[in-house]
Amino acid sequence: MTALLSLDGLCQTYVNRPDLAERAANLMGAGYRETRVRAVDGVSLDIAPGEVVGLVGESGCGKSTLGRMVAGVEAPSAGRLAYRGTALEAMTPDQRRAWQLEVQMIFQDPFASLNPRMRIERIVGEAAVVHGLIRARDRRDYVADLMGKVGLAADMMTRYPHQFSGGQRQRVGIARALALKPRLIVCDEAISALDVSIQAQVLNLFEDLRAEFGFAYLFISHDLGAVAHIADRVAVMYLGRVVEIGAADDVFGDPRHPYTRALLAEAPRLDRRAQDFTPVTGEIPSPLDPPPGCTFHPRCPVAAPACREIVPQLQPGPTGRLAACLRETGEVT
Repeated sequence: MTALLSLDGLCQTYVNRPDLAERAANLMGAGYRETRVRAVDGVSLDIAPGEVVGLVGESGCGKSTLGRMVAGVEAPSAGRLAYRGTALEAMTPDQRRAWQLEVQMIFQDPFASLNPRMRIERIVGEAAVVHGLIRARDRRDYVADLMGKVGLAADMMTRYPHQFSGGQRQRVGIARALALKPRLIVCDEAISALDVSIQAQVLNLFEDLRAEFGFAYLFISHDLGAVAHIADRVAVMYLGRVVEIGAADDVFGDPRHPYTRALLAEAPRLDRRAQDFTPVTGEIPSPLDPPPGCTFHPRCPVAAPACREIVPQLQPGPTGRLAACLRETGEVT
């Protein structure tokens, strides 16, 4: 089966050049210089039709940047992105339009992502009219149907975003994504700003919509419990790189990469006392100056001397799971 979305060596590098004032200060020996941050560093990942792929990792690891590239909000600086078998650079105008419409994004902040000056009817239905999916005169009925699918009353479409609770606003964001009839939805920390009880409702809504429409999801979250509940496969990111990929049950039940084990060890559980909590040791290295070799080696409890020099690649270990760890792949013992 052809992957719905395929990423091969995808990178995103941000360049910050000295501004006019800094260049003038440099004439006096200030020493301002160009800086580069590689937020995403060679990520390769496939998403099949109808599949839920969870993307987890600490804040600042590049999860949201990757999601924005998948959804077309940002262009990658290097690597290959292919949608339904066609690479981005080889797409015809019609194929590019299909990618832009069929991959939608639900953002983290359910208030900041909604225009406060628009009523919900326009927020949800305007794009469908603009792109010719529905006629303007059918917008009200179309939005009413979408509101029902996400558990909101149709008469709420006349309200403004500030008149909704956080959970209701997130449902509006989901309805807006549904309006363009997507095949893949990128959920960027879509439940992190919600209360726990509302999180469960939204997760159940995602599952119901997947069962009804066959959506695929890229579910980005730092909430390991939510990812374990909804994902078929899980990709673990650290400092811009994917360090482990596997079926959700396998990754959570038998993690192979030391970073994955550290993440799971620090996740709160009801069956563990507070004093048993084990945080990941050390600080995340600066993406401005990442360490050589394996970027996790300064914090890794099992790092070998070779880990400081060799950049590990995602390779199958003894269990067949992909992990970027020299010990797991047998390159060091």
